[in-house]
Amino acid sequence: MADRPVHADSTVPPGAGGGSRQTGIGPARRDDPAELFAAARQGDRRSLARLLTMVEAGGHRGRAVAAVAYRSGAEPRTVGITGAPGAGKSTLTGRLIAAARSGGVDQLAVVAVDPTSPFSGGAVLGDRVRMQDHALDPGVYIRSMATRGHLGGLSLAVPEAVRVLGAAGMPLVLVETVGVGQVEVEVASATDTTVVVVNPRWGDAIQANKAGLMEIADIFVVNKADMPGARETVADLQQMLDLGGARHRPPRGRPHGGDVGDVGGEGRAGGQGGETSPEGAKDRGSGPTGHGDDDPGQQPWRPPIVETIAASGDGVGDLWAAIGAHQRYLDGGGVLAERRRQRLETELQRVLDARIAAEVAELGRGDLAGVRQAVLDHDLDPYAAADRLLGEVGRRAASGRHAPLPEPPGR
Repeated sequence: MADRPVHADSTVPPGAGGGSRQTGIGPARRDDPAELFAAARQGDRRSLARLLTMVEAGGHRGRAVAAVAYRSGAEPRTVGITGAPGAGKSTLTGRLIAAARSGGVDQLAVVAVDPTSPFSGGAVLGDRVRMQDHALDPGVYIRSMATRGHLGGLSLAVPEAVRVLGAAGMPLVLVETVGVGQVEVEVASATDTTVVVVNPRWGDAIQANKAGLMEIADIFVVNKADMPGARETVADLQQMLDLGGARHRPPRGRPHGGDVGDVGGEGRAGGQGGETSPEGAKDRGSGPTGHGDDDPGQQPWRPPIVETIAASGDGVGDLWAAIGAHQRYLDGGGVLAERRRQRLETELQRVLDARIAAEVAELGRGDLAGVRQAVLDHDLDPYAAADRLLGEVGRRAASGRHAPLPEPPGR
């Protein structure tokens, strides 16, 4: 499939069930974040697409949009979906959209992190092709994201895009990544619930462990469970979980968060895939470890393993119930508040790293070139060189001079 830039909500044709409405925003105001957010909250998908494009592109306009979104305080429920290419993540995401909509979720958004073209800067639209069943649903918004010029890359651009969607009124955001590289794992793990998708007889177990998939997974999905080796894969994952222990233990304290039943349905997840349904799981009373705990907030979470066949929809109800169980677990012990606090601290650190790197790069025409040459000549060791450059960055900041934020070309 040929690459093509994605600048807007091209999955939903204007006026074709996508909720796009004319709001009277003129050319002079189309870059005003406050005006765009007001229009987006009224259902104007073009304004929402514009906001996301500005965030994705970075620069001063993207920063202004991110600031307005952050001050709104809106925090949508988020589910990250990751796994090796070909695992069936996009098809599974499409099924989850249907489960959410039939389960009472009024509207939701999907951020599909697609491969980025080195030539056009756009994203391959493969994920969105597999979600076309929802293209005309006014309650579903699907957006592909590429790296573009955002300072800090996808690991910063995606959380900001999710925040924009929340500020625009989306209560639930699904984030799907294209693979299991470090960036994709970082993006998927920066969500409330992280779903890791594998296939039967997965040959990348060692690579998955190296990439950190075992550590970030809140739920495992063995997709294409009708293929040979599915039961063996479930057993392998159970063994890995037995060796690795529980996912996390919640802090004690009063529950935090809202009603997760609106996001994940009424069911509870069991410890094995194929054993849980939205209707039956609640009756069995299975807790977060799959062992019938009555107080999920006081027990560590053990990731359940759910078997699915995304092509036919088998097991998707079990997965939706597992997501709901994990979201309730997060609320029940204050884990959600702690996770979001840690994510903000990580995001702040990444912003600082990116800004310092930009400031040092701005010295390239003078100080940086001289310091680099001194290191090459062994007149200055790398640590002393870094101290000198950071000192110059500090002096520039004190004088009010900053490196310019990168602006998107050709807009």
